[in-house]
Amino acid sequence: MPPVPSAPLRDAPLTALRIVRNSFADTVFGALRTFGRTVDLAVESVWGIIGDLVRRRFPLPEMLSQAWYLITVTAIPAILMAVPFGVVVSVQVGNLIHQLGADSLLGAAGGLGVIQQGAPIATGLLLGGAGASAIASDLGARTVREEIDALRVMGIDPVHRLVIPRVAAMVLVAPLVNILVVFVGIVAGYVVAISAQQVTPGSYWATFGAFTVLTDVWISLAKAVLFGFVVVIVACQRGLEARGGPRGVADGVNAAVVLSVAAIIVINLAITQVVAMFLPMRVA
Repeated sequence: MPPVPSAPLRDAPLTALRIVRNSFADTVFGALRTFGRTVDLAVESVWGIIGDLVRRRFPLPEMLSQAWYLITVTAIPAILMAVPFGVVVSVQVGNLIHQLGADSLLGAAGGLGVIQQGAPIATGLLLGGAGASAIASDLGARTVREEIDALRVMGIDPVHRLVIPRVAAMVLVAPLVNILVVFVGIVAGYVVAISAQQVTPGSYWATFGAFTVLTDVWISLAKAVLFGFVVVIVACQRGLEARGGPRGVADGVNAAVVLSVAAIIVINLAITQVVAMFLPMRVA
């Protein structure tokens, strides 16, 4: 007769299953609570900006200082990222349409690819990398040094003092970076098209203007503003909730960057589907 397993051995699978179930439940509910706090911070920031503008108490100097810092850390990387975007779109699409005998459509493909997808995503990734890390590290360091608690003790709302200027600065800088990426990307694609793809300048700009309409530019700018708003809210939330000293600040910065990039990809997918459904591509 085989030996009967002891009680701890029989209960081991149930214990492991219980641990996995509890960990999964804690992760899911913790993520939902974090999402709720992030939404609350976003709503409070928007209403705070509106209220400060109405009462003429908006912290304009702090906002301009934050905006200038964001410009300095994103301008050169935006140019360096926009050039490969334009070149890759021009080369890859150019090889395809060359086989189809429609070389004149390279301008339309390059313009739509850079304006609709390349520029907003590049802007969001730049702001999510450079901007979110800077904001999360700054607010996280203030949190672990108990400066945020000191502001609350003095009756100063940290959201109005620290979050609102950064939100306004990010929303202001995002479309500017997007315009820079659009310009550099289109110029880079144009240079490659007329030099390597043997496309005439006239046909390039003719198809570019025929397929790329003003609505595409407005959608690109709106996506950039939305990406910037999501990035700054996530960064501020992770920075204000940093705990555990320098290690907590580092974890907050890492979480801010990862969550920002993931949110940008998901939001861009949703917006692209909605735009394709209600505003299909058409010749101007």
